[in-house]
Amino acid sequence: MRVLVAVDGSDAAKNALEHAIEVADAMDATITVVHAVDPNVYEYGGTDPVVSLADADRRLVIEKIEDAEERAMTLLEEFDASADELGTSVETELLYGDPVEAITDYADEFDALFVGHRGRSERTEQLLGSVAKAIVERVTIPVTVVR
Repeated sequence: MRVLVAVDGSDAAKNALEHAIEVADAMDATITVVHAVDPNVYEYGGTDPVVSLADADRRLVIEKIEDAEERAMTLLEEFDASADELGTSVETELLYGDPVEAITDYADEFDALFVGHRGRSERTEQLLGSVAKAIVERVTIPVTVVR
């Protein structure tokens, strides 16, 4: 069995990894931890007025893709170290593209997916959406959403 864990650095993602490790250990499964960097986000910056929360969120991202890649690799290393502390070895993979599309496309190679959900307020989720919710709606394998 192959298990995929999608992470974003949140506490919910850490909880998803811990839960995935428990399940994987019980089923003698391998774990791959992924994080997606979206190069297209960097095209939305600029001086135009901010018209929505989603637009403002895009502009808060570091402008250089190299910086985002470095941050993502550091994040994956931290999750790898966390798994080591829990006595489990994991593989890590950096994906490129919209997180929902990149993760769900990559997930086709796996038997199960674990993802954290930050538990934003209902109003914020309506404005920004939820990556976890979008993944659940699109992926074709079983998904466990962890808070």
